Amino acid sequence: MTEPTNQSENSPAFFPEAQTITVKQVAEWAGAEIVRGDSELTISGVAPLDEGAPGTLVFIDNPKYLDQLATTKATACLVGKKHLDKVPEGVVPLLAGAPYRSLANVLARLYPSAMRPLPVTTEKAVSPRAYVEDSAQLGEGVVVEAGAVVGAGAAIGAGTLIGPNAVIGANCQIGENCSIAANASIQHSVLGDRVIIHPNVSLGQDGFGFAMGAGGHIKVPQLGRVVLGNDVEIGAGSCIDRGANRDTIVGDGTKLDNQVQVGHNVNIGKHCVIVSQVGISGSSTLEDYVVLGGQTGVSGHVRIGMAAQVAGVSAVHDDLAPGGRYGGVPAKPIREWFKEMTVLRRLAARGGKE
Repeated sequence: MTEPTNQSENSPAFFPEAQTITVKQVAEWAGAEIVRGDSELTISGVAPLDEGAPGTLVFIDNPKYLDQLATTKATACLVGKKHLDKVPEGVVPLLAGAPYRSLANVLARLYPSAMRPLPVTTEKAVSPRAYVEDSAQLGEGVVVEAGAVVGAGAAIGAGTLIGPNAVIGANCQIGENCSIAANASIQHSVLGDRVIIHPNVSLGQDGFGFAMGAGGHIKVPQLGRVVLGNDVEIGAGSCIDRGANRDTIVGDGTKLDNQVQVGHNVNIGKHCVIVSQVGISGSSTLEDYVVLGGQTGVSGHVRIGMAAQVAGVSAVHDDLAPGGRYGGVPAKPIREWFKEMTVLRRLAARGGKE
């Protein structure tokens, strides 16, 4: 068996090669200033700092990689003011307020097909191997790939992709220019425009609701929906339960990583970031711009205030105030958590003695 290798001439090309553009064009797309050098030099790709070669664009944001910046052979580098003087001669510095965000803008222009799940087949409309109920409404340019099922009364907006074996339940509404990837299951749900659903996502299954008792647990019907705003992205393998007696809501621009669980009646605000393996219990509220680190758990019926940030592997049991930084089990202000960890380390070093 041949050992796997890095990209080579024989490797498959999953994305088309980037167009060749000038440094001047890169600066315009990035909102950056050309500090020195020839603005007409050409860029034909993006590379890591340590692989930067003539014709490539690199970026620096983390000081950990300054040694790689010193030796890069790239044509141009997106750089913030604090590292500007570290860009070597021969490399065109492109001064940006937020180099990583600027890089994202450039990458989106150079590799637009990498922005959302790609079609798996070459179908241009509804595959003859898909099943679409007669009462379903499909907008202009909708693609439904092989094995997908679209239920009765469903409405799918123009330009949306429904991937192989995806299931769109009866009466679901999906906006324009969405991407629903392979094996996704969407039921009891309303999606806005430009929503990205990655493979194996489940939306709208019934929430975990039981009236528990000594004689057995009685299932409580879940009568709400899942409602996703515009520009929401849901990572692979994630699950969002429909509401019990109200809707489960995810606001505009919010991004969920892979394997995130959102319970029934949860209300997530706009532009939140929820990292892998987070679990959010029912009826909790996340206000706008909340960030939850990976493997964090949120108990039911709590509120996390606007722009609060919670470190990974934390447990949120109580309401958290807006704008704070929290961590630990249970989650608390991060400075307090750090102090506790410091005391515990000192006690451990002394063998548990005061």
